[in-house]
Amino acid sequence: MAQLLSEDEINEALSERFSSWTRDGDSICRDVQAETFAAGIDLVDRVALAADEQNHHPDIDIRWTTVTFRLSSHSDGGLTQRDLDLAAAIDRLSSQ
Repeated sequence: MAQLLSEDEINEALSERFSSWTRDGDSICRDVQAETFAAGIDLVDRVALAADEQNHHPDIDIRWTTVTFRLSSHSDGGLTQRDLDLAAAIDRLSSQ
């Protein structure tokens, strides 16, 4: 079981390193606007590989060219460092 992040740690991460992400209860979320539907699917494929490597998987919603990622450590009941690590990977992949 991973240690849950404190409110201060979450707020600091969102304001300093993850400004594209928003808090929604026990999750953090980010919308990525792809140029085309196929580009959005390609991003999802690349995120899937990163998620498998980290053994931590996001909830993903695809609406035409908008891809929404939602991260939470469900088994731990909130946000952990694993969520921030995957958010960093998603940020890196979405900027490529």
